[in-house]
Amino acid sequence: MLAAASLFACMGALVKLGAPHFSSGELVFYRSFFGLLVVYALLHRSRIRLSTFHWRTHLWRGLSGTVAMLLFFHCITVLPLATAITLNYTSSLFLSLLTVLVLKEKFHLPMSTALATGFAGVVLLLQPTLEQEQFADGLLGVASGLLAGIALMNVRHLGMLGEPGMRVVFYFNLIATLASAMWILGDTLHAVSLSDLPLLIAIGASATFAQLFMTRAYRTGQTLVVGSLAYTTIVFSALLGLLFWHEHLSIEAWLGMGLIIASGVLSLKLSPKIQEKT
Repeated sequence: MLAAASLFACMGALVKLGAPHFSSGELVFYRSFFGLLVVYALLHRSRIRLSTFHWRTHLWRGLSGTVAMLLFFHCITVLPLATAITLNYTSSLFLSLLTVLVLKEKFHLPMSTALATGFAGVVLLLQPTLEQEQFADGLLGVASGLLAGIALMNVRHLGMLGEPGMRVVFYFNLIATLASAMWILGDTLHAVSLSDLPLLIAIGASATFAQLFMTRAYRTGQTLVVGSLAYTTIVFSALLGLLFWHEHLSIEAWLGMGLIIASGVLSLKLSPKIQEKT
């Protein structure tokens, strides 16, 4: 999950570089399309078949994840970035609830406390704000977090069903590519030059390998541990912003990063020692 978090942060930095040239819908499409090509090549090399008996779960994972991503990108355009990210990262909190209610996993209070500590760190680091007229868009941000939690729960379920991680990521990218293609048909399309291709391919590749690592983590790890470690994406993103864009970090931001790191360490220390299938 730490590898996935660092790659998601890199993807975010690359998306920021591409934002002046492409709309959010286009970036979602190119992220998914080039990722689809990468994971198809990996599937072919690994000789993993695309056929599956669990297409309904793949469909739910793909649709919920795609709509969550589209809502998240929408919120980025209409809400303060910190607010949009914080609302999207409620996904880990929703996931902890869904695994108990739907997957019937046992509730673990110390782990849930570590997860809440991580979210408190996210709030301190990002310091989100929401004006009264932005309330409806804020609800869409919460919806993106809920749908992302549902998508991650389906990733966990697919792992329990024995589905290979590459197949899970392939179908997600396939559904996201088709959905975002329909989304941008009614929007203005910007021309793609040869100089743009390395950036778009890098966005797709970083997102795909992040998805592969994240899928592996949720398939084989303990859900609440992985959820706590997912918050480190925010830390990596903040450090990249500091390094490349010289973004200022307040004392509260550094304290928030400390809480996020502490959450990850606590989750590893407090996690119940259960033998998991790999």
